[in-house]
Amino acid sequence: MSEQDRPADVVVAPSNGYRVVVMLLLFVIYAFNFLDRQIISILAIPIQSELGLSDRQLGLLGGIAFALLYSTLAVPIAWLADRSNRTWIITAALSIWSGFTILCGFAQNFGQLFLARVGVGVGEAGGVAPSYSLIADFFPPQSRARALAFYSLGIPIGSAFGVIVGSQIAGGAISDNLDWRSAFIVVGLAGLVLAPIFRLVMREPSRGRLDTVKPDATARTPRFLEVLGVLSKKPAFWLLTLGASCSSMMGYGVFFWLPSFFSRTYNLDIINTGWMFGSVLFFGGTIGIILGGVMGDMMGKRGVAAYARVPAFAFALTTPLYIAGVLAPNAVLAVGLFMVPTALGLAWLGPTLSAFQNLVPASMRTTASAIFLLVNNLLGIGGGVYVLGELSTLLTPMFGIEALRYSIVIGSLMYLVASALFFLAAPRLKKDWEG
Repeated sequence: MSEQDRPADVVVAPSNGYRVVVMLLLFVIYAFNFLDRQIISILAIPIQSELGLSDRQLGLLGGIAFALLYSTLAVPIAWLADRSNRTWIITAALSIWSGFTILCGFAQNFGQLFLARVGVGVGEAGGVAPSYSLIADFFPPQSRARALAFYSLGIPIGSAFGVIVGSQIAGGAISDNLDWRSAFIVVGLAGLVLAPIFRLVMREPSRGRLDTVKPDATARTPRFLEVLGVLSKKPAFWLLTLGASCSSMMGYGVFFWLPSFFSRTYNLDIINTGWMFGSVLFFGGTIGIILGGVMGDMMGKRGVAAYARVPAFAFALTTPLYIAGVLAPNAVLAVGLFMVPTALGLAWLGPTLSAFQNLVPASMRTTASAIFLLVNNLLGIGGGVYVLGELSTLLTPMFGIEALRYSIVIGSLMYLVASALFFLAAPRLKKDWEG
C-alpha cells in the first residue's frame, strides 16, 4: 500500500491523549464483539422455549456455529492484516458481525439461527488479532500487559452488558412489545453506528516502532509457513496456547450455560437471571483482568517467566472455587462464590497476550495471534460450550434438572490442566523471548 493511500499513518510517537482514545475505541469494539457473542447465552432461555431446542442444539448455536469460521478465517485475515491497513479490516469486521447479529433476530428455526451465528463468527474473525497488533504498536513492551488487560476488559464488560440488556429486553422490562428478536436487532444496529466512527478516528501506526529490536523497513512480510516455522521452535508459545485453550473451554462454556443454570437450579426468571449473571461477569471479570495485567507487568520486571506463572497460580485456585459456587444452596451465595473463580479464570489475559506479542517479530504478530486464536477458539468456544451441553444431555437421565450443575463440576477440572501447562511454559519463556 502506498503512502498516498495511508495519509493518516502514525510515523512519530502519538500523544498520550491519542493513545487513550485508541485504547477506548478498541476496548468498545471488543466489548461489542463479546456483547454480540454472549447475548445468546441469556436469550437461550426464550429461544429454547419458542423454537423448542434441546441443550445439544443450544450448545451448537453457542459453540460450533460461532467458532467454526470464526477460528479458521482469523488466520487468513491476520495474514492480510500483516500486509495491509489493520484499521480498515477491523471496521469491515465490525460491520459484518453487526449485520449478522441483526439477522439473528429474524431467524424462524434452528437452521436459520445457526447460519446467522456462523455469519457473526465470520465477521468477528477480523476483529481481535489485528487489535492485538495495533496495541503492540501503540504501547512499549513494559506496559503491554496492562494495555492488553484493559483491552480485554471488553470481555466481561461486553458480556455483562449483553446479558443484562438482553434479559431486560427479552423479559419485557423495557417494553411489552420487545422480545429476544428485538435484543439482537438493537445491539446489531448499535455496532453499525460505531463502525464509521472508529474508521474516522483511528490511524494506522507503523509496525514495531516501540520494540527493543527495530524491524527492518526493507524486509518483506513473512509468509504464513515462515511464521509457523518460527513458532515451531518456540515451545512456550504452544504450551501457553494449549493452556489458555483448556481454560477457555471452561470459561466460554460457563459463560454460555450459567444463565440456564441459574434459571433451572434456582427457578429465577430471565430478568433476575440477567442481573445476577451480569454482576458475576462485570465485577469478577473486571477485577481479575485488571489484577492479572498489573501483576504480569509488575512481576515481569523480575523475569519473563512471571507472564506464565501468574496465570498458572490463578488457574490452580479456580477449580475448587467453581465447584463451591456450582454446589451453592441458593442463588445469592452462588453469585458471590462465582465472582472469585471468574476473576481468577480471566487473570491470564493481560500477561499471556503480552507474552505472545514478544514471542515473534513485529511483522509476524497478527498472524501468530491468529494461530493462537484458532486453537483457543476451536477448543474453547467450539468445544467448551458444546461439551457442557452434551454432558448435560447425557447426565439428564441420572440427575434430571441438576444435570447442568454436574456437567459444570466436571468441566471445571480443565483449569487444573491449564495450570500445569502454564507452569511448564514459564521456564521456557526467557529462551523464546524476542530481543
